[in-house]
Amino acid sequence: MGLISRFLSLFSSDMAIDLGTAHTLVYVQGKGIVLNEPSVVAIEQQTNKILAVGSEAKRMVGRTPGNISAIRPMKEGVIADFEMAERMLRYFITKVHNRTAFVRPRIIIGVPSRITQVEQRAVKESAELAGAREVYLIEEPVAAAIGAGLPITEPTGNMVVDVGGGTTDIAVISLGGIVYSESVKVAGDQIDLAIINHVKREHNLLIGEHMAERVKVAIGSAYPLEEKAQMMVKGRDLVSGIPRTIVLEDGEVREALQECLSAIVSAINVALEHTPPELAGDIVDLGIVLTGGGALLRGLDARLREETGLPIVNVDDPLTSVVLGVGKTLEELTLLRSVSSMSTVSS
Repeated sequence: MGLISRFLSLFSSDMAIDLGTAHTLVYVQGKGIVLNEPSVVAIEQQTNKILAVGSEAKRMVGRTPGNISAIRPMKEGVIADFEMAERMLRYFITKVHNRTAFVRPRIIIGVPSRITQVEQRAVKESAELAGAREVYLIEEPVAAAIGAGLPITEPTGNMVVDVGGGTTDIAVISLGGIVYSESVKVAGDQIDLAIINHVKREHNLLIGEHMAERVKVAIGSAYPLEEKAQMMVKGRDLVSGIPRTIVLEDGEVREALQECLSAIVSAINVALEHTPPELAGDIVDLGIVLTGGGALLRGLDARLREETGLPIVNVDDPLTSVVLGVGKTLEELTLLRSVSSMSTVSS
């Protein structure tokens, strides 16, 4: 089996994957990030045939006829639909390699820090069925810390807050491992849902996921903006049933997000309370590293700075820090061995 494994490795490039609730990013050894697509699969219901994956499938969300379903295989950072996750991974692996034969890469996948053994097994088996030769799992906060260039193998405390699509992972890292972690199922998706619910409750208007995401990006904020912003929002009137347009202001949207933001702040405070005193001193000096797509919410750093009294460090590209960190472990196997506490699966 070892000889076959070595032979197959000649035909494949090892891959690092950030298998996210909202987006899947793929890093190939020696090439860098080669794919960044939404984690969505569109299928024809009667035949179960895949019609689209990624960006094309996301455009179909909320717009499909009765015989087509747009499915998001990942929910709250873990696999919700095993079959669709495997098919999505297979599609991405094939797309990256531009061929279907002899694709047997070693794959390292970033996963939430509080993932259960059952959820670990689901991720590994999905990757195996999609064609992986070996599968390693790395906790996303550790990967994000590596991607942000933090000295995680040193005996100093680093705190990472990774605000993703489905979960916010908070971890205190020292000597290559997680000393304490906290995870809340409040992140980008829940922020979108909070906007949808607010517009429905306050304006009797039903808006879709795409519109809510556009509102979040355009005028969403966690801290008062220097200049007020507003946006035209279109949806369906819940009383008359006809399309209608309203104007939303940034202050109103910020108010709608208070519950989500308070949950994230509370989880950070819990993590700080459980941090050993020596490492807490390091965090006072080094600050909290903020990463993940949710870190792009305007004013989130200012809100966290005010709530915790600690310095907040923004990484250059919060969307890619996890996959870059996972990718770095591909290039440095000694680093992989020191941080991959989760077992490997070989086929």
